[in-house]
Amino acid sequence: MFTVGNIKIKNAVLLAPMEDVTDLSFRLICKMLGADMVYTEFVNSEGLMRSSERTHAKLKISDDERPVGIQIYGGNIESMIGGAKIAEAENPELIDINAGCWVKDVVNCGAGSALLKDPPYLQKLVKEVVEAVSIPVTVKTRLGWDENNIQILDVAKRIEDAGAKAITIHCRTRSMGNRGEVDWSWIPKVKSVVNIPVVLNGNVLIAQDVKTAFNETGADGIMIARGAIGNPWIFREAKELLNSGGISSHVDAQERIKICLEHLYLSIKIKGERRAVIEHRKFYSGYLKGLHNASKIRSELMLKKELSSIEDILSKYGDELLSHNPTFHTS
Repeated sequence: MFTVGNIKIKNAVLLAPMEDVTDLSFRLICKMLGADMVYTEFVNSEGLMRSSERTHAKLKISDDERPVGIQIYGGNIESMIGGAKIAEAENPELIDINAGCWVKDVVNCGAGSALLKDPPYLQKLVKEVVEAVSIPVTVKTRLGWDENNIQILDVAKRIEDAGAKAITIHCRTRSMGNRGEVDWSWIPKVKSVVNIPVVLNGNVLIAQDVKTAFNETGADGIMIARGAIGNPWIFREAKELLNSGGISSHVDAQERIKICLEHLYLSIKIKGERRAVIEHRKFYSGYLKGLHNASKIRSELMLKKELSSIEDILSKYGDELLSHNPTFHTS
């Protein structure tokens, strides 16, 4: 059971925080398609303290996506305290601390996975943030710095002792990045040493992975990252699989296009047409993956800057797909 503050969700399926992906429009789409909880992009605490407009914009949340968590990152305790207080003012259900990002620019600032190099400091940072805010604080981390430094059991206990209400574990090391085999076997080991909810993350790419992860590890929640990009219906399919043992709402080509456009419409409402259309380009590859003639259509879409042009291309493409294979399914 994923129990954090007022949140109580059995078999929780969560959308992971992802930079340049989990903005408000994408979170709303995932929520509409069954995500139990969503998280913002990870937000730079230093940027919040400098009153960066771009950074503050990432804090924007909507009642329609609740429950929602704001994830912050940083290596300086004072900045993390200040950033957490600013994030708390946006009234999320919880604040999540990023102690797992493997990207060099983040690590070189002493943030993300760099915190795994000094577990006592990570514990102090978490404790200070917990004491600075009145809403629950959780932590997302990794197994360790590299294969020779897997200290997740010690780190998990420290995080719990610091007052965090849950821990999410990406089941790779920092040195692996997003490559290599995940090791889900650490989840039950962590659960044996802490009493807070333990969430599994890493290599959850299709609905069946969610069910398998729950069955094999006893995790309190499953967090989906890359598996949701261009495939946000993974949440709906996963919930159906968990609740009834099968998937009844297979997504065909027509619905893919419909969801792609709904996502774009939400983005336009939030950001304005020109910016939304340009930023939406990164999602076409996922939404159209595996479809007939997708590469050509994607190339056409990448050149367009107006919604009307995109609607026209996708409408004609939908008709083409229907005539080519009217029973196309994604799974």
